Amino acid sequence: MIEYRNLRIALLGGGSVGAHVASLLLEHGDELASRAGAGLELVGVAVRNIDAPRNPPIPAHLLTTDAESLILGADIVIELMGGLEPARTLLLQAINSGADVITANKALLATHGPELFDAAEQVGAQLYYEAAVGGAIPIIRPLRDSLAGDRVKRILGIVNGTTNFILDLMEREGSSLESALATATELGYAEADPTADIEGYDAAQKVAILASLAFHTNIPLESVYREGITAVTLEQVESARKAGYVVKLLAICERLVDAETGIDGVSARVYPALIPATHPLAAVHGVNNAVFIEAEAAGSLMFYGAGAGGLETSSAVLGDLVSAARRHVIGGPGVAESNHANLQVLPIAHVTTRYQITLHVVDEPGVLAAIASLFSEHHVSVETLTQSTGVDAGGGSSDPSATATLVIGTHEATEAALAATVTALKTNKVVRSVVSVLRVEGL
Repeated sequence: MIEYRNLRIALLGGGSVGAHVASLLLEHGDELASRAGAGLELVGVAVRNIDAPRNPPIPAHLLTTDAESLILGADIVIELMGGLEPARTLLLQAINSGADVITANKALLATHGPELFDAAEQVGAQLYYEAAVGGAIPIIRPLRDSLAGDRVKRILGIVNGTTNFILDLMEREGSSLESALATATELGYAEADPTADIEGYDAAQKVAILASLAFHTNIPLESVYREGITAVTLEQVESARKAGYVVKLLAICERLVDAETGIDGVSARVYPALIPATHPLAAVHGVNNAVFIEAEAAGSLMFYGAGAGGLETSSAVLGDLVSAARRHVIGGPGVAESNHANLQVLPIAHVTTRYQITLHVVDEPGVLAAIASLFSEHHVSVETLTQSTGVDAGGGSSDPSATATLVIGTHEATEAALAATVTALKTNKVVRSVVSVLRVEGL
């Protein structure tokens, strides 16, 4: 029997996720209360427009445009508004009033996370954010709690469903990027302005959160290296498939030691990359997300599922709500974020990776020797090389306009050395064009 008083729940935002949270809380409130040990009373939902249509509908008597008044007296505040303001101001008001807060706002956490966590620690409140990364996938609690005693070495993540859908459509159906984006927009997977997704901003926000958790260090969003998928071509995707790879937009964070200085640091980055078709992340299709963790003791772990969607994301929000309610019942201050490792955030130039470089070169004798010499000068070792014509293997062509295609895979090298190699290739007289450059991950 529940004997603890009812907890007052204020919900900020009545969009897709907010509407599902409100609906499920009202429909399954008794069951959730039995799990939490306290009654859960939804006292109101703050929205911008009370008359806007909502699916599922929210009872009219719960709707208000006065978010500040709604926060007053609430025990738990759930923020599903999105954006930086007024979400930041409202959450700080909620925290300073002593309420626990729950948010799915990745942009807010990536930009103002330290401020919010510090405010919560000052008053003994707790900030929950399972839904901020990976939608329904439980990844925040495993990183924060289950792996707190382990040493995470690396995380590879597919954390943006829109770009995964686009690249997957290109790989499986031979669609161009433009056509795949149009399909994603038509199906509602991409926004009218898809910039945040296809340019990698959304994934960068999420990897900043994951890296901060995994490595107990504040990772500023501006320290995350970012490339989107707008330069990925169907030719690259098809070439990758023939070579046994899949192109994915990867969010990567890892702990590494800088070879030059010996500094123990962290790298966080987002870019399209090749991963082997045998890697678990290669099997993530459609709008699904997955996070692949490499830990020192636990080994390899993968978390997979729906990365977005109002109903799916509401699962993570309500999970946080039950946890927050249990904390109220048990009592005691909230648990502060573990961000005291203070590892240095290293720029991408210090990362060790591999490249696959596709070149159009003149078709004449001596080209391979010239290319090999250039790689050697930059201390980059060639692992594989394929060519579409007999360059340097029997005399070449007498036609000065003839072009051969080389696809070169490198061994591991620093990003700085690899980038310098590509720069040198672009100005070399035997290279007509650098067709594409993709990093190789997951080996």
